[in-house]
Amino acid sequence: MCICVNCHYVDRCTTYHAVEHQHQQPHLTETPDFEATEPTINVNIRHRDEIIEMEWDVVGCLSFKQEMGKWAKLRPGELVPT
Repeated sequence: MCICVNCHYVDRCTTYHAVEHQHQQPHLTETPDFEATEPTINVNIRHRDEIIEMEWDVVGCLSFKQEMGKWAKLRPGELVPT
């Protein structure tokens, strides 16, 4: 699971913005202004018949500042990305 959903900077972060883009999801902001320090991203690749699926998750980041439920506060009522 992406640690970004519980990060204080999720709505300002260029790294999370890139992850949103890879997942073809709407952005929390169109103009992120926070550059994460040393983010670590896991990319899981799955083959389903002739389709290749990729899941991008930030699993580490020196800039991570925990704020439980930050993503959910920004998108109330929506399912939190897993």
